[in-house]
Amino acid sequence: MSQFAVTSDFRAVADGLRGQQVIDLMRAGAFIGALLLAWISMRPFIDLSDMLLTDVQMGNEVWTYAAFGGFAVLTVALAMRDGARGFATLLSAAYLALGAWIAVMVVMSIEPGTSARRLVLALSVAAVAASLMLLPKSQTELRNWLAVAILTLLAVCYLGILLVPNLSIHLATDPQEPALAGAWRGVFGHKNMAAGMMAMLLFLGIYVMRAGSWLAGAIAVGLTLLFLINTEGKSALALCLGVLVLTSLAAMIRSFWFRAVVLLMPLVLLNMIGIGSVVSETLAAISKALPLDASFTGRTDIWTFGLEVARLKLWTGYGFSAFWGSSAVRNLPQGMEWAATAAHSHNGYLDIALALGLPGLALLIAAFVVGPLRDFQAADEGCNNGPLAQALLQVWLFGLYLSSLESFFFDRADPMWFTMLVAMFGLHYLARFRLAE
Repeated sequence: MSQFAVTSDFRAVADGLRGQQVIDLMRAGAFIGALLLAWISMRPFIDLSDMLLTDVQMGNEVWTYAAFGGFAVLTVALAMRDGARGFATLLSAAYLALGAWIAVMVVMSIEPGTSARRLVLALSVAAVAASLMLLPKSQTELRNWLAVAILTLLAVCYLGILLVPNLSIHLATDPQEPALAGAWRGVFGHKNMAAGMMAMLLFLGIYVMRAGSWLAGAIAVGLTLLFLINTEGKSALALCLGVLVLTSLAAMIRSFWFRAVVLLMPLVLLNMIGIGSVVSETLAAISKALPLDASFTGRTDIWTFGLEVARLKLWTGYGFSAFWGSSAVRNLPQGMEWAATAAHSHNGYLDIALALGLPGLALLIAAFVVGPLRDFQAADEGCNNGPLAQALLQVWLFGLYLSSLESFFFDRADPMWFTMLVAMFGLHYLARFRLAE
């Protein structure tokens, strides 16, 4: 072989290595960037002094659409290089049936344009979430990328508390909820969202620590726990501790049905003593006897209203993401005028019934409640049940429980919804593939 041929081969190999390094950097950047986009949003540190709660929820949607659309193209393209088989498994009966019903509900919506526009963003968010867990080639990459994203978000939140506390902490001068004064919210628009996110990050921080990055994981766990406590999010903190206990117990159970009872019975009970208390005097009495606010911080009023209007369109709903803020919430009876400014019903399952009717709620339960639990069971039986599966189970289960008191299913770019989606897709992949060590 000539010297020229050897040199050419060497250059080809070198060029190939440089090209692979660029791809690897792009994978890491896309993973971390997508998480930070969803977690920090395009509009962090919102000034609540002259805003309605609906304004906080909406955010800057034009840039959000553009950013998630761009990340959807990038992450899908990168994941398709090695993860085409993973994408193919998403064509399951549960996902396809739910997607088909949502498409029908967009057409039948009371505001088809609004539903169609919001579906575009929801699909972009879902595409990014489905791609993320296919980007890392090893658990080491996943652990390191997660650590960078979590610590970056925490750094931004704590810098906000130190440098711009008026934009990071609820104030007594906030016109909407002055009673929340002193509660930390960081980059988020409300302390409830901050609390929910910190609980989810706590689970992921524990995974980072258990996966071998002890220092980064311990820092993440400590900072998220401190922030969670200062949000004064009692529900999120209680549910977080409950999830840690229940998932530890579930790890020792092998029967799928026994595991389902242990993990899902609390979800049923939460909805019974919560939204069930406005339709049953017996459940209301039980709720009042418990050591908690029987009005669930005013949620019972909005649940009563939501159930009343849900009965009017029980089978079809009002359309995908189309009810709140629409013409259906006008001409309200005396005493319920506040509903015109509500962003959601503070119960994800009720909001799905309002949007997609009872068939949509049943399909959501099949895809997002039963499906991930079956995936965890399959991963466990396939000896793919390590710290990653445990962390994803915790994030998903916490999202299910919190949805009894908050509403973020299909809520466009909501950070808790996005994180829960990533966990559900991650469990789906772990049931079918093994991530290299």
